[in-house]
Amino acid sequence: MEDRPHMNGAILKSLMVFANTLLTELGEWCQVSTDRDLKTIAVRVEHEGLSFLTITLPSFGKSFEKSLDQGRTLSTFFDPSFGFKGGVPRFLGGFLERVFDAQSGVLLSNPDIATIRAIRQFSLAFAKIGVDCSNERTQKAISGYLQCEWEVRSSDQSRSPADKLDYGRMASRLWSNLLSRVDARIYNREFLPRHGPGATADGLKGNFKFLQSTWPSRLESAFPFGENAVATYSSIQEEYDRVNFLEPGAEIPVKVITVPKTLKTPRIIAVEPTAMQYMQQAIHEVLQEEIREDDFSRNFLCYDDQTPNQRLARQGSRNGDLATLDLSEASDRVSNEHVRQLLAPFPHIFEAVDATRSRKAHVFGKTIRLAKFASMGSALCFPMEALVFTTIVFIGIQRSLGHQLSLSDIRSLKGRVRVYGDDIIVPVDHALAVKETLESFGFKVNSDKSFWTGKFRESCGRDYYDGYDVSVVRVRSMLPNNRHDVTELVKTVSLRNHLAAAGYDRTVGFLDDLISSMIPFPKVGPASPVLGRVDLDGIYDIDKIDVNLQIPLVKGMVVKAKLPERKIDGNAALLKWFLKRGREPFADRDHLLRSGRPVTVSIKSRMARSY
Repeated sequence: MEDRPHMNGAILKSLMVFANTLLTELGEWCQVSTDRDLKTIAVRVEHEGLSFLTITLPSFGKSFEKSLDQGRTLSTFFDPSFGFKGGVPRFLGGFLERVFDAQSGVLLSNPDIATIRAIRQFSLAFAKIGVDCSNERTQKAISGYLQCEWEVRSSDQSRSPADKLDYGRMASRLWSNLLSRVDARIYNREFLPRHGPGATADGLKGNFKFLQSTWPSRLESAFPFGENAVATYSSIQEEYDRVNFLEPGAEIPVKVITVPKTLKTPRIIAVEPTAMQYMQQAIHEVLQEEIREDDFSRNFLCYDDQTPNQRLARQGSRNGDLATLDLSEASDRVSNEHVRQLLAPFPHIFEAVDATRSRKAHVFGKTIRLAKFASMGSALCFPMEALVFTTIVFIGIQRSLGHQLSLSDIRSLKGRVRVYGDDIIVPVDHALAVKETLESFGFKVNSDKSFWTGKFRESCGRDYYDGYDVSVVRVRSMLPNNRHDVTELVKTVSLRNHLAAAGYDRTVGFLDDLISSMIPFPKVGPASPVLGRVDLDGIYDIDKIDVNLQIPLVKGMVVKAKLPERKIDGNAALLKWFLKRGREPFADRDHLLRSGRPVTVSIKSRMARSY
């Protein structure tokens, strides 16, 4: 019961009606009776609360995926609370019998694709509801973070000389050209720093980041304050007098915090100091630009486009030739030693990355020295992990083949190896060797989300079975209770439109009624700012025509987010202008007066374009 949050009973009831409507519609799709399943859900939610929908039910979905991968259901795959009848669980048994043999549990030779999609849709729909989990689960996640840090340090110390040698050779083979160009750009000062949109460890937000009052002394050799944070030479002395340069012992540590992810566990991120993030963004942009331009690198890794991974996952599900691997705690297990060895031959980027890396973290009352390179929150976390993972993937393939990979060998794997963050695509023939190699370098392959033996694959938010898209529409928040639940209302409108695009007409009808009882809910096009029913057939509500712009308008609710007042002028304002990308002026004419993320969001009725 500790996972059952205190919430308005009407909100949980509304979510239950939504779940029942969705399951009933899926039953109609698959011509399966859902009466017994609906009763089971009602009883278990009554006793277990929201955790049945958000924890237990998604666990069932993951067990179902494992069964697809292994070609049969087994009681050991599923939570013991789901009893078996013959070869399949009783819960959702009518659906499961269209995929597995009812007596033996063996996967049918031609399982019903629509039913596979239906089981996944219902069981996994509620896994990502962003609500606060219990204090016990939060403490467990924090303990896991500290345990992970110890394991990273231990892995660094136990890594074999052979692993280190293979890693250095492979990194050189893969990235010499790319990192040489990045190194030259860092040396030639061909970069531009920028502030990120998020929070900072020193508490600066929005425009006030341009007024940062501290600068780590470690940054000075690679990124002098006067060259990167001062708008004009005439103001350098004034700015240097204003800023406090921090020696290593006085540096601001990253601030480790939890943010809502699921009811099962929070997401742990590290909030970087302003100055560190500012210069991390400069390196990130250079890396991003060079990878896009490098014909070799862009064929194997990417961290701004998920579609290549998704296409390969579909291919792997259809042909069985490609595996999808997923890593647990991926970012937190990239060691600083992994990155240092990767960059060691390139002195300027090595110095730049090392200077912008935070060495300590404040973890809920305790300050620790970090062995990991960086947690989520660093601008360099994602690109560095992509380079590290790709290097180790090719070492695994090399070990699988039993000989050193030449550049031509590596190029021959174009279209069969792809890395996007912790989503990895490799040839099935080498999947086991890659898994073992990743683990030998200190990473954890998530067996529940890695697939290579059956016809199911998932990567970068898309899921496929035998070439068919069986992806899930996720519920991201509780449903709104009234029009004042603005965040929930906005997310529910988005949910409604995603379900409409996926063809869930009955469930969409329920949400239409719910939303329409709170706000006007017209038919609009995808580009309309109005909270409305996105109509894919091009049928839009029109209340009037704008006589000046000659565009159709409709009256509805529009999200209004007032930015906090954070006024800057002088050197800070000029610096912001110099750091702007592109030739177009700032879209917001008041950007020097207000900035950052809105503290509150509201909705307001007004006329706006229909599409």
